Amino acid sequence: MGRPRAFDEATAVASAAALFASRAYDGISVDDLVNHLGVHRNSLYQTFGSKRGLYLRALRWHLDEQVRPALRRNATFDNGLDFLLLAATERAPADPEVATEITRILAEFDEALTAPATSALLGDHLRARLSR
Repeated sequence: MGRPRAFDEATAVASAAALFASRAYDGISVDDLVNHLGVHRNSLYQTFGSKRGLYLRALRWHLDEQVRPALRRNATFDNGLDFLLLAATERAPADPEVATEITRILAEFDEALTAPATSALLGDHLRARLSR
């Protein structure tokens, strides 16, 4: 029998989402993840399979726990849209699974806000990120 997991998986996924939102997929190494999450490299690989596996879990968590609830409430995006924007521009063109997730959430934005409002909202968030 293996050792019990020494970290909370949900907390690690949320923390990884924040890290990916700050520096994007290519800007983060496995060492960065291990240090930021406070997990052992082997634990990270055993739990998530790979950096990409953790990225996909973190992206889905971000969409399910932060973006969709705000979209349903027609609320502000207090947790930001940085991860969504980075995923759309950096990973979606190169990763079909990410592209599928982004296509779904953008359709949900368009349904909730209409396409021009979606473009304006995402454009405003992108401009704000660039001015930081």
